[in-house]
Amino acid sequence: MRSSTGLTLSLRRLLILLSAIGLLPLALLGLWSLHTASQYQQREQDRAMLDQARALSSAVDAELDGAIATLASLARAPAMGAGDLRAFYAIAREQVAAQPEWLAIVLTDATGKVLFRTSSPFDAPAGHITDPESLRQLLAVQRPLVGRVARGQHGKVAFPVRVPIRDEAGRLYALTAVIKPDRIRAVLKRQRVPEDSVINIIDSVGSIVARSKNHDERVAGPPGPSLARLIRGPVPEGVGDTVNLEGDRLVSVFTRVSRYGWTVVVGVPKPAIGAASLKGIAQYAWGLGASLLACIGLASLLSNRIARSFANLQRGAAALGAGDTVQVAPSRVRELDLMGGALAAAASQHAANEQERSRLLASLEEALAASRNASLVKDEFLAVLGHELRNPLSPIVASLDLMDLRADGASLRERTIMRRQVNHLKRLVDDLLDVSRITSGKMQLELRALNLADVVRHATASRPGAPIALTAPAAVWVEGDESRLAQVLNNLLSNAERFGDGATRVSLTADATTARLEVADGGIGMDPELLARVFEPFYQAPQQVARSTGGLGLGLAIVRKIVELHGGRVSAHSAGHGSGSRFVVELPLAAAQAPLPLPAAPLHGAGKRVLIVDDNIDAAATTALVLEHFGHEVRVAHSAAAALEAFARFQPSVAILDIGLPDMDGYALAAAILRTGASPRLVALTGYGQKADVERADAAGFDLHLTKPASLDDLERAVSDTAGVAP
Repeated sequence: MRSSTGLTLSLRRLLILLSAIGLLPLALLGLWSLHTASQYQQREQDRAMLDQARALSSAVDAELDGAIATLASLARAPAMGAGDLRAFYAIAREQVAAQPEWLAIVLTDATGKVLFRTSSPFDAPAGHITDPESLRQLLAVQRPLVGRVARGQHGKVAFPVRVPIRDEAGRLYALTAVIKPDRIRAVLKRQRVPEDSVINIIDSVGSIVARSKNHDERVAGPPGPSLARLIRGPVPEGVGDTVNLEGDRLVSVFTRVSRYGWTVVVGVPKPAIGAASLKGIAQYAWGLGASLLACIGLASLLSNRIARSFANLQRGAAALGAGDTVQVAPSRVRELDLMGGALAAAASQHAANEQERSRLLASLEEALAASRNASLVKDEFLAVLGHELRNPLSPIVASLDLMDLRADGASLRERTIMRRQVNHLKRLVDDLLDVSRITSGKMQLELRALNLADVVRHATASRPGAPIALTAPAAVWVEGDESRLAQVLNNLLSNAERFGDGATRVSLTADATTARLEVADGGIGMDPELLARVFEPFYQAPQQVARSTGGLGLGLAIVRKIVELHGGRVSAHSAGHGSGSRFVVELPLAAAQAPLPLPAAPLHGAGKRVLIVDDNIDAAATTALVLEHFGHEVRVAHSAAAALEAFARFQPSVAILDIGLPDMDGYALAAAILRTGASPRLVALTGYGQKADVERADAAGFDLHLTKPASLDDLERAVSDTAGVAP
């Protein structure tokens, strides 16, 4: 009886689907290209607008420079040098008459008193200064400057250009030209700018000096709020979205590179940007649709021909099964034609070979089944072993984390010992489940800040046999793997025990950048040839020296590999035969020292709703307590059915799921949650940690795969929004 294989597709639909799938990368690439082109066009337009703003700023500076140069030239008049202010007044009036945009020239003394104003008679009352602040600044710094635009006492809008001058007697004066903004507006009119653009020239205090649109209504007033916020920042140039005083939405660029502190802003309407990109996307969509229709037509035509050939093969296969003569019509598809010939040849040999084929097939199926079963048993054993060993570790680690977070000082030493041993046990489980990593020599380190002095004291104290003379400070902090560094010291001590005289000395010192660990003995020593090769794998001392020591010659090679992975170096020293040996390990000090153990860092971010699903009651409870300690609202379920019910009621933003649940595995539970239409962050927290398990979690829609036992860092990644899928 033929068993169901799930969803089936006709050849026509399959070819159409393949065509569509083949077009999908091209479609995505095309959309990405159009998007990139649109972004490039936007950047080019922004750059062009910025270049235009810089050009306008240079033109405005040139205009102001011209006004300053005119004033400087006027200041060199002989009448001014002689202190004849009445004669200089007449010269200044002639200068104002020659400059249509100049309203007046004002001369003040060093105290800011007005000596004359060309718009009034020479002996007329002085009047007041419209922009006294810029006058005080000029007299203080004594270099040309431009004041702010303002409306004067007669209602006229102007801005001052001021230069300091001195007469032959050394008296200081301030010479000011009062200039109408029309002078700057004329600069705008001379520039080639788009008709729909809006250009603002703003003085150093944020008032509009000239504007390409509605100049008379807006001059001397402030720019729009959004534009004021854009130009208020610390950067001298920038681009952003603004709304102008007329209510139009613009993309504006500004530059504040003027020597006089003025700002030039160029804005263009937003709808003018990206139109070409939209047109390109529409054209691309039409082309893609036409290509898809053409592919569907060709796929239908080919599928009809191939289907007819398959029908012929089907009839030939039926005849072969019945023992009849096989006749298959030729096909224009080479593979199908060869298959038809093979069917005919098989039919001619069917009767003679049936018995032998059946026997061989039975034997082959039996061997394949045995091999398959053995492979499945091995895989299931490793998976179950890892799951069962990691499950009890998970609540132990979580309980230690909770004890650390509660800062129970009475059990600090015990917790430190328990955590060190749990970490060793976890490393053993990981090595057991990844034998290929061990045999291939791929070694991974778990680096953290640790007190190397504690590691040395613990390793030397735990060695059996004669006591070891130890000299070490209270703390020497390095960045390292505690178990691997302990392995380094144990290998060196083992080497000293085998080749030394029983009086082994260990010293640990540190300078500004390096920790120095030294193991010395007074044993047989080493000659220069042995010193040169002592760290080579499988190399041993000559037989007469190492006759009773044994060993494979790997211990010191392993020491060198581990030390180099820590960024350090190891060296051997000896004065020769009978002089003893000395091994020195140098490791870089840690960048920052910290007490051990440190309480786990608190989880960041606002409290979230978290659903924990685990059939291990202790593991679920301890994980929930840790997350609740950090302010998250947690619900716990111990089966898939309870999890779905809790999810519908609780609506969590994060769901942490075990995979080995009693009624439904975690992959199926994740699919059921996603079918509800919700989109929580899905995290797999499981004892199954092989590569295939991670890939399966990724395919099932999990955002993150964590292997038990989970550390506080793992739980922080679980509730965050940025961690990747890989463990």
